[in-house]
Amino acid sequence: MRKSCCIYSTGIISILSLILGISLVLSSVFPHFLQALVKKEIILKNGTEAFNAWENPPAPIYMQFYFFNLTNPLEMLEGDRPAVVEIGPYTYREYRPMEEVSFLENGTKVSAVNRKTYIFQPDMSRGPETDLIRTVNIPAMVSIFKVDSRIMANIISALMTSLGEGLFTTRTVGELLWGYEDRLLQDLKKLKPSIDDVFGLFYKNNGSNDGEYVFLTGLKNSKDFARVDTWNGNRSLNWWTTDECNMINGTNGASFHPVVTRNETLYMFVSDLCRSLYAEYEEDVSVKGIPGYRFSPPTKVFASAKVNPDNAGFCVPAGNCLGSGVLNVSPCKQGAPILMSSPHFYQGDDTFVQAVFGMEPKKEWHQTSIDLNPLTGIVLQAAKRLQVNVFVQKIGVFSQTGNVRNVVFPVVWLNESAVIDDASVLKLKTVMVEQTVLVNIPFMLIGLGILIGLLYMFLMCQQTVPESTSAERLPLLS
Repeated sequence: MRKSCCIYSTGIISILSLILGISLVLSSVFPHFLQALVKKEIILKNGTEAFNAWENPPAPIYMQFYFFNLTNPLEMLEGDRPAVVEIGPYTYREYRPMEEVSFLENGTKVSAVNRKTYIFQPDMSRGPETDLIRTVNIPAMVSIFKVDSRIMANIISALMTSLGEGLFTTRTVGELLWGYEDRLLQDLKKLKPSIDDVFGLFYKNNGSNDGEYVFLTGLKNSKDFARVDTWNGNRSLNWWTTDECNMINGTNGASFHPVVTRNETLYMFVSDLCRSLYAEYEEDVSVKGIPGYRFSPPTKVFASAKVNPDNAGFCVPAGNCLGSGVLNVSPCKQGAPILMSSPHFYQGDDTFVQAVFGMEPKKEWHQTSIDLNPLTGIVLQAAKRLQVNVFVQKIGVFSQTGNVRNVVFPVVWLNESAVIDDASVLKLKTVMVEQTVLVNIPFMLIGLGILIGLLYMFLMCQQTVPESTSAERLPLLS
């Protein structure tokens, strides 16, 4: 009996070893098989789910604006630091379909323009677009900074005096965002016809696009899915002082390649910032039951050249470097003294925070982040948060600047956000179930093999027991 059981056991162990070996092979093959299927589907090609979502994003996108209302204009003119109160949000539903889509080079590239339209959402806003905001008179500051002669400076100063224009202005939310006819600009237009007499922070942005893109479709390499090949016909920018800073890298931030890993860096080109940036893995998350990885720009992305020498190219003019957390975008804003940052100068030097009373940087409110499903690369949740600032300083020729101190004055910050829609969640959950089944098949085989083996050995040993028992026990019974 023991000999027979031993033989059976040895056979079963051999079979189980074979099953274990096969299972281990399958455990490495199946995930790669699933990834290959996903990579084949996630491509910018007519008829694929990925193309449909890229062309017309299914998830609702919202743009929220938070203004900084100046509460001490007279004191600021006398040299005190500005004191502001945040007012918002003023929320708009954003529609951003890809238009003028055309496939190029045998389907390896696709050109398109990304038209954006904003529709005000009163029920999601603090108040109407007619709410008044006191802020820096940006048209005046732009005119002052673009003065190229003392004669022109005197003319502008005299015009401002005659019009009763000062360093500050009070305008409605709608005017500040989408534009209003400015009296100073109207008078200056008589001297320089090329001047636009309408000003708005996002003037001409509603119902328009930021230029023509050519994207790689991912046909040749899944890692190139939706990567920007050219923007407005160029593969690089010309605003910054180094080739590295002028590079156009990554996607436009709305799409990412499949099979994302925790240790990789995601690159994005952000036309609002006139530059490319990158994000790194921060933590695992779950959005509506779908697992994801959170990526966010590290502090070094917006660090000063002293902290991160790679950013020296963003110092304009060359060598004119600002502190960490602030980017001078005047080269791509027609010379206007516009500086971009994270809201409330989050991740910026404390000097910027302390220079304006009312700044309260908090990671959970002011960080830019993207949550991706690692298998498909689909964006589960995203929040792009940026702040528009104006550089204010005293200029002797202009009495309107008083004794104001040099300061990076916050005007408004925006939160462009989206969360995956429920229909897309259902599709993704189906993929997740398939992934779970494929991953667990090898372990199911091992368990089933062990169960069958033990059952078989038990039955075989049971069949040998009667003969052995009668042969060994008869003498004892006699």
